[in-house]
Amino acid sequence: MSDLWTQRWDERYKAEEFAYGENPNEFLREQLDLLAPGKILFPAEGEGRNAVYAARNGWKTSAFDISSEGQKKAFALADKNKVTIDYRVGLLETLGYQSEEFDAMALIYAHFPAEIKSQLHRLLHQYIRKDGYVIFEAFSKKHLDYIARNEKVGGPRDLASLFSIEEIQEDFSDYEVILLEEKEIELSEGLYHNGLGSVIRFVGRKK
Repeated sequence: MSDLWTQRWDERYKAEEFAYGENPNEFLREQLDLLAPGKILFPAEGEGRNAVYAARNGWKTSAFDISSEGQKKAFALADKNKVTIDYRVGLLETLGYQSEEFDAMALIYAHFPAEIKSQLHRLLHQYIRKDGYVIFEAFSKKHLDYIARNEKVGGPRDLASLFSIEEIQEDFSDYEVILLEEKEIELSEGLYHNGLGSVIRFVGRKK
């Protein structure tokens, strides 16, 4: 991943205000509340809002990102909520996670660079135990139309970085599909996710 990519996210996260707010993503909250707490991994977790929510609700929570500024904000939010999270900074293959270590993984607007996004999904697969869960929400390929109408909704502006149902089916082919849909939703998350958007939502259980 390029230094420019890291700098972009450090710049966004070093502001005092939380870029996407302090509250968890609504879909993540709904889905996590259906599961018994265990060990959970949050890739591309940014400022920690979802990881902190999980920790508050009894999960043993791990997270990672390329942004050290995001990590600082996440630790501050964890302290504010009187919880502990394991948050690592760096590229996935350097972070020392173990095979089948986690009971669940939450990919919430984890828009990795287009050229590596499917590869990373497959790498992450190894860290989920059999019968473990993936919870996923990210912008769909239709979302470009929503950005054209309202830039405040946020999200990538290149089609290849957005998701389709078919891509998720291929990337997570080793999962029983519990939910997979493309949906228009209203977002109100901090500074950068505001207004109508189009998302892919997926919940799967590893076979």
